[in-house]
Amino acid sequence: MMRALLAGVHLGDMKTVAVGLSGGVDSSVAALLLKEAGYKVIGLFMKNWEEKDDRGVCTSTQDFDDANRVAEQLDIPLIPLNFSEEYWERVFKQFLAKLESGLTPNPDVLCNREIKFDCLLEKARELGADFLATGHYCQTEKGQLLKGADPLKDQSYFLHLIEGKLLNEVLFPIGHLPKSEVRALAKKSGLSTHAKKDSTGICFIGKRDFKSFISDYIPYHPGRFEDTHGKAIGEHAGSAYYTIGQRKGLGIGGPGEAWFVVGKDVKRNVVIIEQGTDHPALYASTLMASQPHFISYSPAFPLRCTAKIRYRQEDEPCLVEQTDEGLHVTFDQPQRAITPGQSVVFYDGPLCLGGAHIDSLK
Repeated sequence: MMRALLAGVHLGDMKTVAVGLSGGVDSSVAALLLKEAGYKVIGLFMKNWEEKDDRGVCTSTQDFDDANRVAEQLDIPLIPLNFSEEYWERVFKQFLAKLESGLTPNPDVLCNREIKFDCLLEKARELGADFLATGHYCQTEKGQLLKGADPLKDQSYFLHLIEGKLLNEVLFPIGHLPKSEVRALAKKSGLSTHAKKDSTGICFIGKRDFKSFISDYIPYHPGRFEDTHGKAIGEHAGSAYYTIGQRKGLGIGGPGEAWFVVGKDVKRNVVIIEQGTDHPALYASTLMASQPHFISYSPAFPLRCTAKIRYRQEDEPCLVEQTDEGLHVTFDQPQRAITPGQSVVFYDGPLCLGGAHIDSLK
């Protein structure tokens, strides 16, 4: 049965797989499927952030305990790894720098490229593993990255910076399964993580308020809220704390519809806001993107494809053109809250082509 569930996961004649065990249900089932299929499995637990909660307990302790219980249940070794220094230097410092410049970065994208599919993969190689497996909802085929079968859980957006040549060393054992079946398998097999809630948000912030967390690293720099006509509406704590499309946390009341962030003027330290969830200022049909990365091959331009400007968005038809300034993307329909600093990720059906860094709306 387990071999059948691994249909499409090509392991060749290799026998050893290192699995990134995070303490969640997805990586637990990834390890389960590989173990039941008859492969030697090594669990690797990554600690990427050094911080204690109000009780003085490291916030990753519970995740490690959960991963350890699963490893014991599956009778596989679990090796703890501390990549906190690498994460700080290669992910978090870039995250802060982009926030200060007025952008809204996505640290998960960088973490996958810099930590999981670099540091963790290298450690797997050192341990003699033939493959690194993770609990991502993605699939691979002939060295190409494909969407996960569950459209609500597909995580290819976060992996668009991965090098195509690495895909021959990477396995996504649950990529062909819907989330409901992953949980059902975990429960049927008695895994202790079967009912554990999915983690959400930015990993190092957790359940804390974003503004109060970031203020430990970026000082408050108060400025004005203005509408698109330049009228002063109120004061903000600092433009780094706000993102396009944001509604909560603005601290602006009064009559009429809710206020939304529609833009920033970083030089003047002004955050531009307007009322109404469908205000025209929230929509744009074009964007400019730089630092393009294509996973398996470089496509020919102009390129007709689909794209996402955020995770869990529906694929949107677009035209991608190469210019001296970078990639110019024109969507068939206006897109809401295109956000500089995020990624635009390109698709050809289920195939993830790659992506680029959103610089501006144009």
